[in-house]
Amino acid sequence: MRPTREHATNTGHTYMITSTTWGRRSLFSREPWTRLLIDTLYHYRGSAYLLHEFVVMPDHIHVLRTPKTSLEKAVQFIKGGFSFRAKKELGSNMEIWQKGFSDHRIRDAAHYLDHVSYIRENPVRKHLCERAEEYPYSSAFPGIELDAVPQGLKPFELKKPSGAAEAAPFQSSFPEFRQNNFVESGTDRGKPAGKAEATPLQSNSGKLAS
Repeated sequence: MRPTREHATNTGHTYMITSTTWGRRSLFSREPWTRLLIDTLYHYRGSAYLLHEFVVMPDHIHVLRTPKTSLEKAVQFIKGGFSFRAKKELGSNMEIWQKGFSDHRIRDAAHYLDHVSYIRENPVRKHLCERAEEYPYSSAFPGIELDAVPQGLKPFELKKPSGAAEAAPFQSSFPEFRQNNFVESGTDRGKPAGKAEATPLQSNSGKLAS
């Protein structure tokens, strides 16, 4: 079930933002692209926003964060920063991002938990994995370092997704993430198998990418 939406108003709040690739291309089914995007997320963590949860899907991302600047500028750090690095490090000159983004302002602890669950279970819903902890491009993956839940959204207890079991350690193929405490271990999965087709995102319309 998709969380309800409340539009952005000002800084100091926590938001889930969604950005999709241009033309819904599955750019992030390629491991180097996914690794670079996650590295970009962490590059601006602490300076532009607090990072609470995220998932990188083949054609879109969901990020739960508390901006330290305007919401629009915080999004631009990720999208613009990644586009710059993709050109420089991956040799890509293509258009990467769909213009705009969608945002959900988190109202309270229950609303926060709804969005955490939505983000973590996204790969499961799209048949990219059986359990959220198995998907290496998500904050549900073991060893991911995240910022604490904002004080105003406590107290509550994060629940494991239904049927989740403790994930066994994977052999690392993300050495640069492990060095920065992003990921302790991971597998080189390349393009995830069984990717389901996603529905188009309508930016800033209140609809979420799946």
